[in-house]
Amino acid sequence: MHKFRVGQRVQLVGPTRMLTPSQTGYEVVRQLPENEGEPSYRIKSRGETHERVAKESQLRQF
Repeated sequence: MHKFRVGQRVQLVGPTRMLTPSQTGYEVVRQLPENEGEPSYRIKSRGETHERVAKESQLRQF
């Protein structure tokens, strides 16, 4: 079961590879199936043109 819903603002935390997290946070664009036993999400920052994929453990409520 997913913790975050589509449209919710989240913050990217935890280990990220060569990524500076957005200071304005991200919006959950889509809930994805579990990946390695954990729910995943497509997220997008207002300041970026592309979406990212993040595991639930990498996100917290903004």
